[in-house]
Amino acid sequence: MGNTHPGATSPFGMVSACAYSGAYPTGYGRYAKNTEGVPEDMFGRMQASGFTHFQQSGTGAIRKYYNYVRVTPMVQPLDDLGQSWALEDERAEAGYYAANLATGIRSEVTVGEKVAVHRYTFPDHHSARLVIDLSCGGLAIDLGRTVPLRAQIESMGHGRAQGTVVMEGVPLSVYVEVDSPGWRQMLWYDRRLIPGGTRLDFDSIRHTTLRPFGMLFMGAARAGQTIEVRLGFSLRGCDQARRNLERECGAGQSAFETVRARTRSRWRDHLGRVQVEGGTDARRTVMATALYHSLIKPCIAEDESPNWPDPGPYAFDVCTMWDIYKTQIPLLSAIVPDRAGDVLESLIRVCEEEGNFPIGYRMARGADRFFRQASALAHTALADVHALRRPGIDWSWALVHMVDDLRRLYGEDFWEHGVVHPITHTLDLSYAHHCTAQVARALNDHRLADDLERRSRDWINAFDPATGLLRDSEFYEGGKWNYSFRLLHDMAGRIRMAGGDTAFTAMLDRFFGYGAEPVKQPGRCPDPIEMTAGYALNRFEGLNNEPDMEVPWAYHYAGRPDRTAEIVNSGLTWQFGTGPGGLPGNDDSGGLSSWYVWASLGLFPVAGQNLFLVNAPAFARASLQVEGGEFVIETSGHRDSPIGVDGIDRDPPPQYVQSATLNGRPLHATHLNAADVHHGGRLHLRLGPEPSTWGQRIRPPSLSDPHPKERR
Repeated sequence: MGNTHPGATSPFGMVSACAYSGAYPTGYGRYAKNTEGVPEDMFGRMQASGFTHFQQSGTGAIRKYYNYVRVTPMVQPLDDLGQSWALEDERAEAGYYAANLATGIRSEVTVGEKVAVHRYTFPDHHSARLVIDLSCGGLAIDLGRTVPLRAQIESMGHGRAQGTVVMEGVPLSVYVEVDSPGWRQMLWYDRRLIPGGTRLDFDSIRHTTLRPFGMLFMGAARAGQTIEVRLGFSLRGCDQARRNLERECGAGQSAFETVRARTRSRWRDHLGRVQVEGGTDARRTVMATALYHSLIKPCIAEDESPNWPDPGPYAFDVCTMWDIYKTQIPLLSAIVPDRAGDVLESLIRVCEEEGNFPIGYRMARGADRFFRQASALAHTALADVHALRRPGIDWSWALVHMVDDLRRLYGEDFWEHGVVHPITHTLDLSYAHHCTAQVARALNDHRLADDLERRSRDWINAFDPATGLLRDSEFYEGGKWNYSFRLLHDMAGRIRMAGGDTAFTAMLDRFFGYGAEPVKQPGRCPDPIEMTAGYALNRFEGLNNEPDMEVPWAYHYAGRPDRTAEIVNSGLTWQFGTGPGGLPGNDDSGGLSSWYVWASLGLFPVAGQNLFLVNAPAFARASLQVEGGEFVIETSGHRDSPIGVDGIDRDPPPQYVQSATLNGRPLHATHLNAADVHHGGRLHLRLGPEPSTWGQRIRPPSLSDPHPKERR
C-alpha cells in the first residue's frame, strides 16, 4: 500500500535501479493501478523482464513513471525480449538489490548519485546475452507507457556504447561500459540484429510507430561467469554521462563493490543523523525504514538541468509539494540543511525560468502541473529557511519571485476578491501571503509586508461562521471537514470563529470519531456506493491523506495536548508496521514517512511559522544531528509500547507530558521556536499515564495573538 520499491537508491540521488515487471506505480511488484481500497493483483507472482532505472517512490497516479533503459540478461533468443521470468531469492539493502531470475541468472544492481552498476552471474551457456533496451519507459497499465520522441544510439566498440532518448521533452543520455571480453557487440531494432551497424537515429517516434531498439552483447558464458555493466547518466548529453561514469566508477575497471560501499557509507551518514533509544524492535525497524524513505526524494542532480545552462542544483521528483511541504521539507531542513537549500534554490530557478513556483516538478518541464492540488506552497519552506538565516539564497531576488507567484493562477482571483474556489486555495494563498510578509519585513520592505499581511487575513473568507467549517466548494482528495482544521497562521482567530476552545475541541473530537462506532475499512475493489458512504461520515481519513496529516496537533491551540497524544499514539501504533500493510497508504515521496519520524520524536513542524509543537515521543530518548550540533529529546517515565498493525489484539494506552524543560529551564508551553531545535539543545519530557495541566494555559502563537500569555 505504500507504493515504494526495494530497488537500489542513493540519498537524494538522481538514479535508482530495480527489477521491472511493469506493475503500478514504480514498475516493481505485481499490483494493478488502484486509488481506493486494497489493490488487485496484476500478476500472480513476483516477476521481471529486466532491470530499469529511475523509479518513483510512494506516489500514486503521478503520470510520470520513468523506468528507462531496461537491462535484461538472457539465455533465450532476442525474440523473447519483454518476456518476464519469476523473481527468486530477492535481497535488498540500502543502495543494493539482488534477485535470481528463473532462467538461472543471478542479478545484482547498485547505484551511485548519477550511475548504476549491474552484475550478472550466468549459468553455463553457449549463447548468453546482455540486452539494453533504450525504448523502454513507463508501466504496463493503461496510459502508463512512455514513448521516446527522438533517439540516437552509437556503438563505440570494445564494450562501450552511448545513446540519448528524449522522453517527455527531456534528453536522457547514457554512457555504457560492459565488461564482457570476447563477446560480440551489436545494435538491434524491432528484435532484429543489425550486423556491422554502429549507429541508429530516430528523428520522430510515435506510439503507433515505436519498435523497440537498443544494444546487445552476446557470447559464450561459463558457469559462474560474471558480467559487469556500468551506466553513467546525464540530462546534458553523452559526454557528461561519460564524465559522470568516470568520476564515480573510474575508467575501464570493475566498480560494483566500490560504488556499493560508497553508497552504503552515504546511507550510514544520512540515517545516522537521527538516533533513537528504547522502543520495541518493531518500532525501531519502522522508524529506520521511515527515515530511509524520507531521504530518497527529491532527486537532486548537480549541474544537470536540461532546461537552463547554468551550474547549480537541479531538483526533480518533487512529487509533490502538497505531499512533502508539511513534513519532509522541514525534516531535510533539520538534518540535511544543504540538501534542503539545494531543493529551494532549484525551485527558485524553476520559477525564474518557467514563471511559477511548482507544486510538483518531475524530470520534465511543467511548473504548472498539479496546480489543482494547492497554491503557493514553496513560500512556506522559503519562509522557514529565511527565519533560520541560512546562507546561499539571494533573498531579495527570492522575494521578487515569491510576490509575483502570489498573483498567478488562482492567485489572480484571490488578489482581486480575497477569496477563490476551490476554497482550499484561499487558505493556501492567505497563508503564503503571511509567509511572504515575514520575509519582506525582515528585508525592511515594510510597506510590502503590511499589504501582504493585510491580505493574509482573508483566510476568514473561506469559512462559514454559521458552522465553523469551510464553505461548500470542490475539494481535492478530501472534503470540507478534512481541510477545516489545518494549522493556519491565526489559529487563535480560527478557534474564536468556531465558538471558542470547547466548541473547537468538540468539532475535532467528532472528526476523529470520539464516542462513535468504529468504521469499516474498504477492502479489494470497494463499491462506489460504499466509498461514498464512507466519505459522507466526514471523519478523519488517515495519515496518508495530506489535509489530515497536521490535524492531530490542532488540539494544541485549544489547550488540549492530551488529545494530540491520544490521536498520535493511536496512529503510530495501529497504522504502521513491519509487514504487508505497514504503511497506511501512499508514502508520497517520503511525506508520510517523514510524518512518522516527527511524530515518533514528539515534535511536529508547523511549516512556514518557524515553529515546532511538542508531544509525548514514542522512544525513551532520541537525538538529531542538526546544524548547531545535537538536539536531544529525553524522557523520564517512558513506557515502551508495541505496534498493533500485526493484528495482535493490544491497545497500549497513550502517555501524556506532565512537565518539560528546555536546556534545564522549565517549559510551560507546548511549542518551541525552530531555532531552539536547529541550534541544538536538550528537551526533557516527564511522562505519565494520565493527562495533566501541562500546555493548557500557554498556546502557540497566532497572527492575532503573537505573544500569548498564560491563561487562568
